[in-house]
Amino acid sequence: MTLTFIKLGGSLITDKRESQTFRADLMRQAAAEIAAAHRADPSLKLLIGHGSGSFGHVAAQKHGTMQGVHTPEQWIGFAEVAYVARKLNTLVMEVLYDAGLPVIAVSPFASALSSDGKITSLETRSVQAALDHALIPVVYGDVSLDALRGGTIISTETVFDYLTERLIPQRIFLLGEVEGVYDAAGAVIPHINNANFAEIAAALGGSGGTDVTGGMASKVRGMLDLATRLQGLQTRIFGGITAGQLESALLGQSAPGTLITA
Repeated sequence: MTLTFIKLGGSLITDKRESQTFRADLMRQAAAEIAAAHRADPSLKLLIGHGSGSFGHVAAQKHGTMQGVHTPEQWIGFAEVAYVARKLNTLVMEVLYDAGLPVIAVSPFASALSSDGKITSLETRSVQAALDHALIPVVYGDVSLDALRGGTIISTETVFDYLTERLIPQRIFLLGEVEGVYDAAGAVIPHINNANFAEIAAALGGSGGTDVTGGMASKVRGMLDLATRLQGLQTRIFGGITAGQLESALLGQSAPGTLITA
């Protein structure tokens, strides 16, 4: 059975320019499409992740959490980032559950340890057990204790990277408010791999809102590195605003956006 990781980006489900603004309509649309695909093909194995958008990123930027947590004030900020990340996760879970999906939330902070921003350990047995029993784990960008920084942020991509090497999905879908990775002329690049990355890297910009974990360039580079390590992995970056795209991509009926392979 095909295992697919779906990331609902912070730019899609929140307004990253306004603190703690949840785009409930787009979240409901995504949830409905995932549920429709799940009903059409019950063999689909899914893991959902979501970004923190204007919830976690705004708080993290205010406190400098990504760079490190050492002072009493920074630890209070660390707790605030964890709180707002969980607050968004609760909103996301309510919508997914209302759509009829068998979702179960998994807090990365509960088991993650990192070193200089890289996850060194994260509990995966509960995630695997959920998948084995046809449940849909839901992870998200969160805080983490860090051996060098004291505390830091682990993005959804960082969590996906760790889980991908252990759960071995065949597909990763990254959904945002843009229709893919754009070239310098503003056209969607259909396919990125190791052969053409260098020539298009200069066209890859940052994020349109507050994002402490990096913009499009870092996401593409990270997914390309992952595809290089895991033979056959396909990552697709596409928009979640156009109705129907996510459902058809899950069912293999369309190939939207930008494909990233080794």
